[in-house]
Amino acid sequence: HSKSNELKEEITRVLNANNPHAPKNLVRYSFKEHFYKPVTAVDHLAVHFALDGNLLHKDSEEARRLSLFQLPTGMAAVKNPGILIWTTTPVEDGGDSEETGDEDKPRSASSKRRKREAKITNQFNFSERAGQTRNNPSRERSCQTEPPPRVTFSGSVNQWEIYDAYFQKMQNQDIIEKRKKSTVEKKDDFDVKKKMMMELAKVGEVAMIIERMVIQNTMDDIAQDFKYFEDASDEFRDQEGTLLPLWTFQYEKARHLTVTALCWNNKYQDLFAVGLGSYDFGKQEGGMLLFFSLKNSAFPEHIYSTASGILCLDIHPQLSYLVAVGFYDGCVAVYNLKEKQEDPVYKSTASTGKHTDPVWQVRWQNDDMDSNHMFCSVSSDGRVVTWTLVKNELMSSDIIRLSVKGAPSDGSDGSQLPVISHGTSLDFHKQIDYLFLVGTEEGKIYKCSKTYSSQFLETYDAHRMPVDTVKWNHFHPKIFISCSSDWNVKIWDHTVNTPMFTFDLNSPVGDVCWAPYSSTIFAAVTIDRKVHVFDLSINKFEGICHQIVVAKKTRLTHIEFNPIYPIIIVGDDRGTVTSLKLSPNLRKKPKSKKGQELPKGSEAEVLKMDRLLSLLREPELD
Repeated sequence: HSKSNELKEEITRVLNANNPHAPKNLVRYSFKEHFYKPVTAVDHLAVHFALDGNLLHKDSEEARRLSLFQLPTGMAAVKNPGILIWTTTPVEDGGDSEETGDEDKPRSASSKRRKREAKITNQFNFSERAGQTRNNPSRERSCQTEPPPRVTFSGSVNQWEIYDAYFQKMQNQDIIEKRKKSTVEKKDDFDVKKKMMMELAKVGEVAMIIERMVIQNTMDDIAQDFKYFEDASDEFRDQEGTLLPLWTFQYEKARHLTVTALCWNNKYQDLFAVGLGSYDFGKQEGGMLLFFSLKNSAFPEHIYSTASGILCLDIHPQLSYLVAVGFYDGCVAVYNLKEKQEDPVYKSTASTGKHTDPVWQVRWQNDDMDSNHMFCSVSSDGRVVTWTLVKNELMSSDIIRLSVKGAPSDGSDGSQLPVISHGTSLDFHKQIDYLFLVGTEEGKIYKCSKTYSSQFLETYDAHRMPVDTVKWNHFHPKIFISCSSDWNVKIWDHTVNTPMFTFDLNSPVGDVCWAPYSSTIFAAVTIDRKVHVFDLSINKFEGICHQIVVAKKTRLTHIEFNPIYPIIIVGDDRGTVTSLKLSPNLRKKPKSKKGQELPKGSEAEVLKMDRLLSLLREPELD
């Protein structure tokens, strides 16, 4: 029963004309309301078949025009009210067509001719096209010239006038030829000089290369020693080394001057700058800034003469063509090696705040917020000044003023000013930009900060005479070194007031510097013509090399390590710079124990120094 009931049940289904595939979520952007709105009306029409027919109104012109021609075979006109329709009429076989075939043959032939002659225009897709090109317009050009001027002249001629005219002409020709000869000779001289100058300018670079080749050929033995020689006798010495003299650099016009500053170029490691002046303040005769290359020891690459003696210089670490210089008269200047002029591109004046006493040290700093280059200077007037290169002038601002009591001199409230401390040396920390050290004539070293100028961070009672040099270690962030004319070289931990190491060199020390390849190696020069090299990891009590490197009656003044090559340069009081090669014992690296890997790079150098410091601190802790 249930099945029969289900069969009898009526199920109503509604059919509609909606397209099931039509999208229901269409949206369109409304430019009026400025957002997307849903489209409610969707087109559901689906075209399954379409056919275009041919219908003409019988009263139209096209219908009349077509009726004039005979309809095609098999087509008959069906007359409907207002409409002319073409239909096909089949012809039966053997019917009337055969009976009337013979009679209508001429008609059919004539109708065929008409069909061929009359061509019916396609009224649906017929189009007629035509084109026309543009003709270039004709132009006429003409010009008119002025007629040449005409002059009418007349005169009487005789034999004497003709003779005088010829004689005068010959005299004029002689005078003109003499003038031409003199001008040609002058032009020839001028042209020769001009050509020589142009040729010299063209071959200047080539001549420089050839000059270097000639020098290297004449000094080939020194070049071979520089590149290949290693002192084999170091194997038989007890950890001691030697210095091999290489090239000697000297400029003939600078023999009466003293080498007061040395600095290597970080980008071109064979190029170094030499500052020349005088430490005898009673005999100041100007100075010189020279640039020498290891490729040519015979003549400087650049020469700059100065009215005042140079006491310090520093080459920019990134922009190697900028050189900051400090003078005896208190000025600071910046030279640009790209410029061909001999004068500095920047120089301080009294209006821009120049020092009133000799400038003893200059150091380049990182650029400021506006990407302006900066450097700092220290002078005997007690001021540490920052100089900013702005457009075409130097802008100065005081970082700190040194005083003997340990606080910067103020005096703005009318109180008595403390005694000014005279700065003699300066160096900035390698990792901490704002931290720097200042050495003074009183023998004290001040640790200062650029961000805190009201008081010194620390004061070290370092030496009994002026501090000639103070320098931070290249690797260890806590260690710095100082030297003085009191014969001592001291190594400090800036967190401790007392020196970690003290070395007595038995003679006034002119300069000291750290090796760029080791945290424990440093070198110093003394006025008794000796170069002293120390390696604290080998010997903590005395140097591993003490060698006389110059002739008698000569004082050494400065020393610098090359950034990459195992050589040092030393300057003396006769304007000469001597280069020396370090033997293998003076540049040893620590050996690793079996089964133990040593860290590489700066970490290893920091660990070397930390071991030395730990050995010194252990007895104090006990």
